[in-house]
Amino acid sequence: MSLEPWRTGKVIKIEQQTDDTRSFFIQVPALEILNFKPGQFVTLDLPIHEKPNKRWRSYSIASCPDDSNIFELIIVLDKNGIGTPYLFDEVFVGTEFRFRGPQGVFSLKEPIDKDLVLICTGTGIAPFRSMLHYIKNNNVAHKNIYLIFGCRTKASLLYFEEMTRLQQEIPGFNYIPTLSRELWDGQTGYVHPVYELLCIDKTPASFYLCGWRGMIDEARKRITEMGYDKKDIHFEIYG
Repeated sequence: MSLEPWRTGKVIKIEQQTDDTRSFFIQVPALEILNFKPGQFVTLDLPIHEKPNKRWRSYSIASCPDDSNIFELIIVLDKNGIGTPYLFDEVFVGTEFRFRGPQGVFSLKEPIDKDLVLICTGTGIAPFRSMLHYIKNNNVAHKNIYLIFGCRTKASLLYFEEMTRLQQEIPGFNYIPTLSRELWDGQTGYVHPVYELLCIDKTPASFYLCGWRGMIDEARKRITEMGYDKKDIHFEIYG
């Protein structure tokens, strides 16, 4: 697979999602349509270092392919880094920077002939949001879909109202937000017991994991111990 060329992206809108998370909407003036597969990512070349490989930051596309030249990224601020502080402090509507992509193989495998178990934490919800809208907009045939989204508090749940609405619009879609540091009327604790209970009968399923390495490593271990094949597990590590 050949790499996409470097292109110029222009920020056309920024939305604050939580206290430390923002959506950046980026237009690609050189293209009429930016084609990508739900789940793919782009790499930004930010002016934060002299060495190219120190400037590159990759983010999953949070929006769904829509025959436009605009895509959305959802980014959380890491105060100890240099990439996201630049994006939060120096990037405004009208800012331009180079990017490459879309790229990556973390995308839906069609036909969808098994249940989908989507497991994520934090901004790891980005590729799954893209996949869910793609399934809805294109009437993709599917089995049951479970989105298990782990966060610390309700205030940090990205796209909460949107996912709640999609649960009514996509047949068989089950949205399961799970909070580890706050009691509420929904699921509490960590994500692992949730999918273990859902799959206790070992229903045929494809597992998609996105988030920090610790969560993904633990989930891969537990899922294989449940009796699923490694080929049933697809993952994208953040950070």
